[in-house]
Amino acid sequence: MIYGEENIPLKIKRRREVVFLILVGLFLGSLVMLNILGVSRFVDLSHWVGIPKESDITFSLAIGVLPYPVTFLCTDFISEIYGKKRANRVVWIGLLLNIWILIIIWFGGWLEAPETLQADGTLPLEIENGQAVAPHGYAFYTIRSLAFGATIASMIAYITAQFIDVHIFHFFKRLTNGKKLWLRNNGSTLISQLVDSIAVILITHFFASGLPVNDSKPLFWQLIAFILSAYLFKLIVALIDTIPFYIGTHYLKKFLRVEGELLAP
Repeated sequence: MIYGEENIPLKIKRRREVVFLILVGLFLGSLVMLNILGVSRFVDLSHWVGIPKESDITFSLAIGVLPYPVTFLCTDFISEIYGKKRANRVVWIGLLLNIWILIIIWFGGWLEAPETLQADGTLPLEIENGQAVAPHGYAFYTIRSLAFGATIASMIAYITAQFIDVHIFHFFKRLTNGKKLWLRNNGSTLISQLVDSIAVILITHFFASGLPVNDSKPLFWQLIAFILSAYLFKLIVALIDTIPFYIGTHYLKKFLRVEGELLAP
């Protein structure tokens, strides 16, 4: 018996596994996008929140942040329906996936590396007919340079934040005797994503030099702006996803015939 339950129809067991695989697939797919896209581009949304152009503070988001809230929503679904043990296993699989991405990125750049490869891991632009032209492989090595450091930063922040998310989720679940779904969903996500935002920004800058900082402006306030930008985005999305989490949990538990949470072996 997969879940330690008796008299469960085979059709329901298969349904539970399919839903689990879909959630894991969304989780890992979002994680891959996060690590590959990473800090390859920042979008300045300062004018959206009323920050003037001449201000030292900006509201900028790395596009790699965009799929990140989905990972926390998926682990919350898995925690709620399949239990803490399975949620923690998924987090470990995500860590192994991060390592696999690093291996492929490293090997792809090492294999017959161009002689013109620079110390920072990128290729210089070539001059043709008086114009700067990107050589073959330029895009890969630029993404590789940014993604390699950002993925290491992401790994450290990810493993810390995801385990915090799962732990706090079940702490609130025990504290409220399984009630107040909104509290464990939002409480776990908001705390864990604050940890993640701080860790990934600081590591990406000091370890990988992957942030577009302005050397003429104070570094401290620029880092604070990057952290707050990422966290505010995650906070807003976390509050919004309370609705799909409530609706999704209600219908998934009915669809899977689950009371409480499934007991994974």
